[in-house]
Order: sequence, then structure tokens, then C-alpha cells
Amino acid sequence: MPSPESPRSVQPEEVTAVEVPPAVLELARSARRVCVLTGAGMSAESGIPTFRDVQVGLWERFDPMELASPEAWRHDPAQVWAWYSWRASLVRAAQPNAGHEALAAWQQRAGVDLQVATQNVDDLHERGGAEVLAHIHGSLFALRCDTCDRPSHTAYGDLAEPVAEVDPPACEREGCEGQVRPGVVWFGEALPQEEFFAAVEAAQEADLVLVVGTSGLVHPAATIPHLAGARGVPVVEINPRETEVSEAADHVWRATAAQALPALLAQLG
Repeated sequence: MPSPESPRSVQPEEVTAVEVPPAVLELARSARRVCVLTGAGMSAESGIPTFRDVQVGLWERFDPMELASPEAWRHDPAQVWAWYSWRASLVRAAQPNAGHEALAAWQQRAGVDLQVATQNVDDLHERGGAEVLAHIHGSLFALRCDTCDRPSHTAYGDLAEPVAEVDPPACEREGCEGQVRPGVVWFGEALPQEEFFAAVEAAQEADLVLVVGTSGLVHPAATIPHLAGARGVPVVEINPRETEVSEAADHVWRATAAQALPALLAQLG
């Protein structure tokens, strides 16, 4: 697992060595509306462990599903808050990679409307300079009260090492006895409808959909490429491995986000 303190960066010679499939380049050149759906693989290139890979050291005896649920929060909020505080520390230590920066640069191209919908709960797209249409699974840093649902302006503490328990902050709203919780979507919770439907609409109305670094296993986000394809929108998968998305994709590009996206942008001119 890469160290979050030393995220792997893609070197210029690697970008030039990546061959852009001609069909993908043609689609990208002609597309005026582009929707990019990103997943955990893109953040992993910046050194952020995937959801399950974060289970190391103190946390290796836990199933992530036992920590990322409303039931876990009700049972032991201090334990859940400690786990998310550690994840937040890993995110803050990581830096956007060349893939994040390429998407931001693509958004700035004249005549292109590029929308980013991400399953990732980190803020690497934003720190890389891109605007994000939808955080489909919520945002790690969009904290809110577990009782009144009011957004919170508090923050996680900085953890140099993982700890077993950290008491979550109290809600700032006068009279509310709730606690501040992570702004992510837990197992058993519904996706934020506004975010999900914005992503679906962007994909269905696009000239091109790129699915980058996602396994296609988590529903309903995994349905977005299929919904776009059903409308006749070409779908391109960018992933070094075969996934559940591969069969639904019109074109498959076996490369990582930090390799493929800068190479594609360079070929666009």
C-alpha cells in the first residue's frame, strides 16, 4: 500500500509512453459534453487506501461494514469517529495526482462542459482544481449533526497515529443534544437524491462518459454507466483491471487515471 505521505506521482515520460486508443481520442475530441464518474482507484494513486485497505494496524480486526453503518454509530460513536478521524488524516496527507489535475485542466478547455461525479468521499478533485457536480456517496468533510442534520463547522482532529476512541463533537445548535457525524453515506442509508440524480442526468445528456477507477460493484452508483449507455451515450472505462463496468463499456482502456487522463489531455492539444 502506498504511503499517504509519499504519494506516487506519474512522471512526464510515463505520460508520453501511454498510448491513447484512437477510438477514445476521437470520441474525446468530438465531445462537447463529458461526464466523468470516478472511483476509489483514482484516489488510491494519491496514496489514499481504498475503503477496505484502510483496515491496518489498530483497525485490521474490524470489518469496514461494521464501522460504516448507523448501527455502529449508535453502538459506539467514539469508535466510529476515531476511525473516520484517521481516514481524514490520511486524506489530508495525500495530494491530488496527475489524473485529478488533468480533469481540472480539461474543464477549462473552451467549448467543453465537463462534469465530474465521484464516488470518492475525499476532496482531491477540488484540491486538484476541478469543480465537482456530485459527491454520490457524500463527503468525508461535510460534517453534520446526527440528530437535527444541521451542517457543522467543526473538524476532525489531527491524528498522527490511529487511536481506538475519540469523542465526536457536540452539535453547535443551541438546545440540540446531537453529535457531529461524518458526512458520508453509510451502509443502509440512502444516497443523497439531488447528487445522484444530477450525476445520472449529466451522464445521460453527455456526448461521452468516462468511468475511471471504479469497480462497478457499489449500487446504485454502478447503474450510471448503464443508464447512459441505454441512451446511446458512448461509455469508456479507464481502469488497469477488468471490472463490472467492463462489459457495459463501449471501449476499455487498461491504464490508471494518473497515466491515461494526462495522456488524453495532451493528445487533445
